[in-house]
Amino acid sequence: VPLFIRTNRNVVLTKEGMRLRKRAQEIVDLMDRTQEEFAAPADDVSGEIFIGGGETHVMRRVAQVATQLQQDYPGIRYHLFSGSAADVSERLDKGLLDFGIVIEPADIQKYDSVRIPGSDTWGLLMPGGHPLSERESIRAEDLVKVPLLASRQNLGSARLPGWLGRCLEHCNIVASYNLIFNAAIMVEEGMGCALCLDKLVDSASRPELCFRPLSPRLDVGLDLIWKKYQILSPAAELFLQRAQEAFSEAP
Repeated sequence: VPLFIRTNRNVVLTKEGMRLRKRAQEIVDLMDRTQEEFAAPADDVSGEIFIGGGETHVMRRVAQVATQLQQDYPGIRYHLFSGSAADVSERLDKGLLDFGIVIEPADIQKYDSVRIPGSDTWGLLMPGGHPLSERESIRAEDLVKVPLLASRQNLGSARLPGWLGRCLEHCNIVASYNLIFNAAIMVEEGMGCALCLDKLVDSASRPELCFRPLSPRLDVGLDLIWKKYQILSPAAELFLQRAQEAFSEAP
């Protein structure tokens, strides 16, 4: 198939060329990872651990395990990838990640997993002076005709649309987002209100923003996942062992 389009001034990739470039980069990344693993001394726990996940304050639990392990074994390095559950699953399947952190509900049947202690709560992020900021919580009927920014991943799942119920067909979704940082800027500028998880935006110290939980309350759990039957590197194996111990002991 043609990979390039040649013009008088430059050369650009075709759609097939862009796909080949993406796959080639994945192959090179996987090759680099393999070389790193086998270059590590057999009697020393070192190397790289790749972790992917969406934005969540429960990541702190994972960070505590990772930090303690890195202090015990300074030769370990971490690489973090932020993305949706679909992005994380794709990279896990291709061997580009060791572990993924996914927000429930997510299809994790083809992975091994351990539940991460804690949960996230869905709510509405809005400008500080918004009329709904005077409420302690937000009901589905409050969102009818309100300009909304919503996560693409969770609009496609059952939990959030299920909570909205019949009100969903009357919602005015003006934008979708993947990660909340840029969506929060849109909220600040008055585009609308964002349906998001709590504690991702520090609204307490930013009077221009306000967060209110949904009612009835909508909490979601999180899972640490990895490929079944995957042979992990010594560093990743030790990380998993530490994580399982820490998460099972946590309240």
